[in-house]
Amino acid sequence: MSQALDPITHRHVQKLTDGLVDEFVGVFSRQTIERYVTESTDLLGAARFNDFVPVLSYRFARERLKALAQAEGIVAKEQPEVLFVCVHNAGRSQMAAGLVRLRSNGRIHVRSAGSAPDDTINPAVAEAMEEIGVDMDEEFPKPLTDEVVRAADVVITMGCGDACPIYPGKRYEDWALDDPAGQDLETVRRIRDELDERIQTLVAELVPSPA
Repeated sequence: MSQALDPITHRHVQKLTDGLVDEFVGVFSRQTIERYVTESTDLLGAARFNDFVPVLSYRFARERLKALAQAEGIVAKEQPEVLFVCVHNAGRSQMAAGLVRLRSNGRIHVRSAGSAPDDTINPAVAEAMEEIGVDMDEEFPKPLTDEVVRAADVVITMGCGDACPIYPGKRYEDWALDDPAGQDLETVRRIRDELDERIQTLVAELVPSPA
């Protein structure tokens, strides 16, 4: 790995890599999986996460490998795929992803990413989402990578300009919303509620309720 990991952390990462090799047997080679784990660790910035390096690297690499398999047609998509992208992946895009999970009842698979991801989720965002029953404790900011864009059916950007690559056959939207960074809880609640209205419309379009 290009980032130096202490021996104990390195062993944990290797053990989790073995788990990914077992999960993706017949889909990707060990070499590909090891490359994705190494790259994912580097992209996250190992020094920022210390004791959380193994599990976050594993989760990030696993999601990227799933997206790659979908993008290359190796595995079929069972649900619509939505990607939300903002700058820091600590506020708007994380709220949007959480709201899609809530409002779709698992009928839509959602990912989020940032063009310049922050270290942690905005605490006010986590609090505002907890108020409506969405737990953000397991979420973490992730950098935007090519395969998650390729795997998405709908790509929604929020304040990140042209950071997201454009691929044909996808639905792209840009939502103009205030950034919750540095805002008080009341303002974050307002942003959350505005997002929620848009999300409910999106969910109804992608997975209409039976007549």
